[in-house]
This record gives sequence, structure tokens and C-alpha cells, in this order.
Amino acid sequence: MDLQELRRLDTQHIWHPYTAIPANPEPYPVESAAGVYLTLKDGRQLLDGMSSWWSAIHGYNHPVLNQAAHQQIDKMAHVMFGGLTHDAAAELVKRLLAITPEALNQVFLSDSGSVSVEVALKMAIQYWQAQNKSGKNRFLALKGGYHGDTFAAMSVCDPVNGMHHLFSGILPQHYFAPRPSVCFDDEWDANDIAGFAEILQEQHEHIAAVILEPVVQGAGGMWFYHPQYLKAVRKLCDEYDVLLIADEIATGFGRTGKLLACEHAAITPDIICLGKALTGGYLTLAATITTSQISQTIATSEAHCFMHGPTFMGNPLACRIAAASVDLLLQSDWQDRVMRIEKTLREHLDICRALPGVADVRVLGAIGVVEMTEPVDVDSIQQRLAAQGVWLRPFGRLIYTMPPYIMTVEQVKKLCSAIYHSIAKGNAG
Repeated sequence: MDLQELRRLDTQHIWHPYTAIPANPEPYPVESAAGVYLTLKDGRQLLDGMSSWWSAIHGYNHPVLNQAAHQQIDKMAHVMFGGLTHDAAAELVKRLLAITPEALNQVFLSDSGSVSVEVALKMAIQYWQAQNKSGKNRFLALKGGYHGDTFAAMSVCDPVNGMHHLFSGILPQHYFAPRPSVCFDDEWDANDIAGFAEILQEQHEHIAAVILEPVVQGAGGMWFYHPQYLKAVRKLCDEYDVLLIADEIATGFGRTGKLLACEHAAITPDIICLGKALTGGYLTLAATITTSQISQTIATSEAHCFMHGPTFMGNPLACRIAAASVDLLLQSDWQDRVMRIEKTLREHLDICRALPGVADVRVLGAIGVVEMTEPVDVDSIQQRLAAQGVWLRPFGRLIYTMPPYIMTVEQVKKLCSAIYHSIAKGNAG
């Protein structure tokens, strides 16, 4: 399709994430992607610092993942999971069991991260219903948290400063603890958990589960909090008989420097959600993993089963690619790569602190964030970044990057330089 026809269709008929029609700013037309580069229809190449929203950890057009896709699609692209099973799902589950805590051994495969959160919330509700404790039907989440765009997932996102406040009068009402205030690298202060502990102490008879993003709050503000907070949450959940759901959709598969972010606190949640990087950015797929005790309890409920079943559950093509992606990650020196990215981001983003309008610079694993004092003009700053050959997608007051793990030191330096000069040029007018 020629560029003119693409733009016509796009501006007249196609919705993009969090936009109206037509999208503003106008989307950049992509012709192809390979390695860490996006090639636009006009021939320009942009260094991708977003991994397509955390997912393309191996880069694009990877031969190993391409081969897995070709081999599976020649056998079957999809078959229903109701009453049927297949090797692709079993091979993926085998790998997920190997990389998650031993107690987490019951796997529900779904279409997307938001759906995996819906599944986790429903698991928690059914678990307590099966024990004749239907009054435990609310959730405790953290301010600054983000868990997806579907209905129940929206209800546990930050109710005031999140992206879903327009629906606040319609969504189910849950409890929200203050955002953790002690940063990842700072000295731990036990008072940081006090607000959370107070809510749990007062409301635990009504709370089915706590849901949080371990260590890194993603789309709610790219905030990195202390692992001791997570450890304290686990202890309190045990004390008050409340389940703990860890939303690792963004943090899983090495992004924070650990394979799972929960490992920073050495805790095991009762339910974990995985997605985004699960297929290496090839197809949408997610997993909700829980314990035998929870799944067996649900089996004794009124329905005698877990009440959820997506049409594309366990999609063979997605599962085959995901299994190959997990193998590719584990067989690589991913920890060294992530630590190398972290070191480079720390060294070369820190100079942004001296720029007017910069409120904070923070780095953890393969995540780098420059927080501004005021919301950024996305269109203007993306144009300045693209002029330097870089693709990023700022939002709110944040200019951030989460590059593919295969990115070289020099390429990460280029990302940092583009961020610095884009902010500096914006200040200069």
C-alpha cells in the first residue's frame, strides 16, 4: 500500500492507543523492523528504545523466533483449547514452571496482559467463594499502580491519577494504599508500609487479594520502590489471610535485572501474571499462574471449575513462539546484557538532571526514566527524537526507555544522547 492510501485510511478509520480519530500526533508509518531498528515507509531508520512497550526483548525479526513461527503455522495456527490440548501449550507450560517459584504450578493461558489480570481477580473471588467467604470480594491495590484497560483491571488501577478516572463512578470500588515512597536504592524505612498495613488490618475480612506490580510501577508512573516493601506485603498478607497477586506483565523476563521482579524481595505470590515479553513481541499471549491449593479449592466451588475460557486460549502459534522465546532468553547472557544496559543508562542519562524542567532521573535494569516537572509535548519531543534517529513514546511527564536486551552500549548511548538533546532543544525553544 502506498503511503498516501495508508495515511488516508489511518486518519479516517483507525483508532490507535489512547487517541481519537484521527490520531494526534500522526503515527509514523513503519515498513519493517529488524534487530533494534524500525524502518519507516519514507526510508528512515529509527533506533527503537521501547521494545514495543516492553515486549520485543530479543529485537525484531529474530531468526529463531521466525523459525518457530514457520514450523508451527505449517502444522496448525489455532485450535480451540476446550476439550483439546497440544504440544505447543505443554512445552510452554513446562518452561513457565521451570522459571517461576515451585509453589506456582497451575497455569491458565489467555490472550493478553489485561485478561490475565481479570483471570487473577476472578481466581481470588472464586477461591473465597468456595470456602463460603463470599464477603471477601474486594481488592487492595497501590496508588500509582496500573494493571490494564479491561473493566476489572481498570478498577484496581490508580483511581485518581491513573488513566481510567473517567470511569471512577462506574467501576467496582476497591481499597488503595499510598504509593510506596522509599526508592529502590534508598535506605528502607519501615514506616513506608504503615498505610498499607492499616488498611489490611481494618478491612481484611472484605479483601480477597492484594494486587501490585512488584518493585516497578509501570504505566502508572515508572516508579521503582524498595524490595523490603514487597517483603512486608507478603508477610502482612499471610498474617491477615489475604491472597497476593503479583502483576509481572511488564517486569517479567528479566527487565529489572532479575528474571522475575519478585526475586528482588525473595517472595512467592499466590498468583502471578505474565505477558508482554512472553512471546518476544511476536503475538499477544499471557499466563496467570497459581498454586495447587488455590486451583483445588476452586474446583470444590459451586461451579466445580474455574469460570473463564477465552476463544484463543492456548493458541498454538503464540505458545510455540513463547516457548522458543523463553529458551532464547535463558540460553543467552541476558543478565550481563541487562546489567550492561543499566550501567550505560546510569552513566549517560544522569546528565539530564542538570537540565531545566527535569524533576528526576532513575534507572533499574533495562529501564531508564527522565521525569519532567511538567507534562511533555509528545508530538514535539518525538519529532526531535526522530530527527536524531530514535523512537521513544513519552507520556505524561515521563520520557523513558526500555530497550531490547540485544542493544549495544553504543546504541544505548545514542538513546541517552537523543533524550538529553531533545529536552535541551525543547528548553531552548
